[in-house]
Parts: sequence; structure tokens; C-alpha cells
Amino acid sequence: MTRRPTVALACLPEAFAEQFGDYLDRRGYDVRRADEEWELRPLLASPRIDVLVLGDELPSAAVLSLLRRLQGESDPCVVLLRTRTELVETVLALELGAADVIDAPADMRELAARIAGLLVRRGRPGPELVSLENATVDVRSALVMHRSGEEEQLSPGQVALLKLFLANPRKVLSRDDIIAAAPAESTEAFDRSIDSRIVRLRRKLDTDTIVTIRGTGYRFDPPADWPE
Repeated sequence: MTRRPTVALACLPEAFAEQFGDYLDRRGYDVRRADEEWELRPLLASPRIDVLVLGDELPSAAVLSLLRRLQGESDPCVVLLRTRTELVETVLALELGAADVIDAPADMRELAARIAGLLVRRGRPGPELVSLENATVDVRSALVMHRSGEEEQLSPGQVALLKLFLANPRKVLSRDDIIAAAPAESTEAFDRSIDSRIVRLRRKLDTDTIVTIRGTGYRFDPPADWPE
């Protein structure tokens, strides 16, 4: 079983660390925290931390010292989340190996995207994203991210149904095909339940790409910019 990517949050404001930690956990990350400076050393001594997000509750001199120590290939990527950082400090941090320096307060979705990009460059699996008309779906974490900023969780049955459509673009799937490949989550897998499942999935994804073919079944028509 592939282990979950591990992200450590250190020396961040407690409220933000709590909120962002929950945000990352919903996306399938293993999240660890060190709210105080003294907790940072034992945290980094634990194995398999992929990314360290470091706030400016750690003094600049200590940050630079830490960057000098974290130079090995097995050491975590370091993302600095800083307020009121002088340009010379940012440049020095990057020269010493910081993977990114981001102004605080940061948008959580942008920060999560930067973390995902770092993991991909390190050869770790990134999020499996699907872009529809009004939402982006992270299939791996079963999360629907709407343009409005609202987020919804997909059920296991909805994930199985979505994966079936994604694997068969522009192909008409009969109700029997759907029942066989993406069984319902309850015993009510009779013919009409498929219609209800499709309606609920369309509503959650806010999409018109899942088309009803009357008397036959359903077809997934990808958006115009869908990669071939």
C-alpha cells in the first residue's frame, strides 16, 4: 500500500495550522504539527516527512540555520510562509534551499497546490484532478472543489461511478454496464436506482457532461478542452 505523503506544519499561528491541517487531511495527506519552536527538532527527527511548511513564529536566524541543515536528498522540501519578509531574506532563503517562500496570509487552495507540485517533482503521486465546467474534482481524495470555493465530499459509490465515466468518454453505458462496474452502496441496485445515482452525481459535480441517452443509458461527454 502506498503511504500517504507527509506534510509537517511548524511554527504557524495555531488557528491557521488547525484549519489548514484539516484541509490537507481531507486531501489524503498525513499531517503532523509542531506549534512551538521546541517541538520542531523531534518532529524533524521522525522519518518520512516530505514537505515542511514553516511559519514566521520561528525567528529568521533559526530559519536560515535550519535550511543549512536540511540539505540532504531525504530531507523535506521546505516552504516558508512569511509576513513582512525583506527581499534579501527571501533571496537568501531560496539560495539556501527553500523550495518556496509564500506571503502570509496564504490562500489554502494555492498553498495546497504548491505542496502538491513539490511532491510531484519529488516523484510522489500528485492529486488526480478532473476539471469540469464549474468544479474541479480531486478523484484521489474524493473531493469536489467548486468555483465558488465550496467543497463537497464524494461517497465511495459516487467515486466508482465517476471513474467509470472517466474511463469511457463518449461511450454510451447501459444501466447494466453501470450496475456491473460501479455497484450501488446499498442493496437497492435495481434499474431505477441508477437514474437517482446519476442525478445526485450530476448535482454534486454541477455538470452537464453526463448525458442521458433515452432508452439506452448514459454517456460522458467531456468538456471541449478535455485532453485527448
